[in-house]
Amino acid sequence: MATRPPNFFNNSQSRPSLRPIHTTYVPSFLRKLLQPHVPNSTTQLMGFLTLVISGGILLLLTGVTITTIILGLIFFTPLIFITSPIWILLFIAAAGFLFAAFTLGAITWVYRYFTRRSMVDDDSADMKDYSREFGGYLHAKVKDTAPGA
Repeated sequence: MATRPPNFFNNSQSRPSLRPIHTTYVPSFLRKLLQPHVPNSTTQLMGFLTLVISGGILLLLTGVTITTIILGLIFFTPLIFITSPIWILLFIAAAGFLFAAFTLGAITWVYRYFTRRSMVDDDSADMKDYSREFGGYLHAKVKDTAPGA
């Protein structure tokens, strides 16, 4: 049999001490950058209280809203079923009105689009005359203010 090394089962030998592992290690340059932005305990407490209070209020409002919707459906479902023929007629009338309004708007837009070219031609002649008059006025004023130009 092979011989064993001398301290194979002897655990009395001292081991080197292990460095503690820091999971929140932050390099010094980063710590200097972040230090002014770290909130103190009062700010953290106020932020937590604000979160808890606003979260509680929103949770309460959500519960009230859902409860109101469920109770409204329970109480008004029979009324909706009884009056459903009226609702269907109103829906058809509203859809027809919206379709007619959309069609009228589209026809109006198409008419204006195709007749605008003739209006642009008429307006362009007026604009040429106006620009000549205004341009002459402006040109005369520029010559008055800068006689050497």
